Amino acid sequence: MARKASKNITKARAAVTKPAYALPDAVTLLKTVKFAKFDETVDLTMRLGVDTRHADQMVRGTVVLPHGLGKTKTVAVIASGDRQKEAIAAGADFVGGEEMVEKIQKENWTAFDALIATPDMMKVVGRLGKVLGPKGLMPNPKTGTVTLDVAAAVKEIKAGKVEFRADKTSLVHVPVGKLSFDPQKLVDNATTVIGAIVRSKPSAAKGRYIKSVTLSSTMGPGVPLDSAVADAVGKH
Repeated sequence: MARKASKNITKARAAVTKPAYALPDAVTLLKTVKFAKFDETVDLTMRLGVDTRHADQMVRGTVVLPHGLGKTKTVAVIASGDRQKEAIAAGADFVGGEEMVEKIQKENWTAFDALIATPDMMKVVGRLGKVLGPKGLMPNPKTGTVTLDVAAAVKEIKAGKVEFRADKTSLVHVPVGKLSFDPQKLVDNATTVIGAIVRSKPSAAKGRYIKSVTLSSTMGPGVPLDSAVADAVGKH
């Protein structure tokens, strides 16, 4: 049996009265209807006109949010030699070689938000697919987490780099900050994400690419955004 929505969430959903909102107005609305006692995460969800069953229509990438996420990500690095020293100097939280691979494999250890590996270590990191894959933590060259420049990768993630990927239902979910952020910072972060996804349109995708855009908070309602938001960003 489906759980009945609380009075607070019902009231919050009722405040969404328009079919679509401008991005600044959506941010204001989420702040106005906030009832949770913790600092909620604000998420952007985009429905894309792609068929992710086809490899040439996959949408995936990374983008650095101009104002970060409001929390510092825990970063682990699997490397060898001088690359380990570079990772430590750049601020990585965990740095190791094959012993870290063994720890992840044997203990299912995933006490990190992102994992970076150097290309030469991928032959052993490749064994970790069953542990890391389901959690979206497997290093990948496309997201910049398989690289020789581990220092730059660590700094980017610490600065607020987020990954986006279309799921099986062609939805992309990306966090864009905390509800306590200044409204303009949330607008800037969301605009940056929308722009990155618009620019990632696969050449094989036909028809309308951006079908809908929604802004929501952890406990708040989903606020539909005007399609003009994506259109305007795509022209820059």
